[in-house]
Amino acid sequence: MADKTPLGRFITIEGLDGSGKSTQLNTLAEALSAEGISVSMTREPGGTVVGEKIRALLLDSTTGRLSSWAELALMFASRAQHLEEKIIPWLSKGHFVLCDRFTDSSEAYQGGGRQLGSAAVLELHRVLCRNLQPDLTILMDSDVSSSVERARRRNLERIRRSADSGADEADENRFEQESRAFFERVRQKYLEIAGREPARVFIVDARRPQETVFADILAEVRKRFKS
Repeated sequence: MADKTPLGRFITIEGLDGSGKSTQLNTLAEALSAEGISVSMTREPGGTVVGEKIRALLLDSTTGRLSSWAELALMFASRAQHLEEKIIPWLSKGHFVLCDRFTDSSEAYQGGGRQLGSAAVLELHRVLCRNLQPDLTILMDSDVSSSVERARRRNLERIRRSADSGADEADENRFEQESRAFFERVRQKYLEIAGREPARVFIVDARRPQETVFADILAEVRKRFKS
C-alpha cells in the first residue's frame, strides 16, 4: 500500500470451484477465532453491497454476451470497492482477513481461462488495488473434471432447494458452463502464479480428505504467523 502498512494479516484462498475452498476457509476461521484471533471473512466477487450486485451479474448463467474485458473490469470494480470498504479497514484494526478469492482468480480465470494474459490483470491490480498483496495465498489444487462437476451439482442443488422453498436463490452457474479446456487453462495459470511467487502461494493437494487438507493449511498458517 502506498500510505500505510496493514497491521493485520491477509490470507486468501484460491482454486477451481468445487475444490473445497469455502469449507477450508470456514474451518480455518473457526480455528483462529478459538485461539483468540480477530477474524474477518469475506469473498470475491462480492463482499460489499456494490460487490454483491456485481457478483450477481457476473455469475448468473443468464448473463450473456459479456465481453471478456468487461468481465475483467467488473471483477476489479468489485475488488476496488471491497478493498476500500472492508479489507483495508479490517487490516488496519489488526484482523486476520480471510478472503475467498482475490486478484489471483482474475489472473487465472480472465488472464488464463479467457486468454487475456497476465499483464493487464497485474496492471489493474497495481493501479486499482494499490498493489496490496496477500500475506499468504492457499492454492487448492484439484482435478479439473471432478471439481467442476462438484461445483455444477452444488449450484443446481441450491437452485432446486430455492425453488422448493420459494426463496430467491441466486443462479451462480455461469462459469461452470465453460469447457474443460477453459478450466485446464485456469488451473495451469494458477500453477504458473505459484511458481512465480512461491514465498506467497502455498499449494495444497485438495484431492485428499478434508481433515488432512486442513491439517496442512493450519500448520502452514501457524508456521507463517508464529507471533
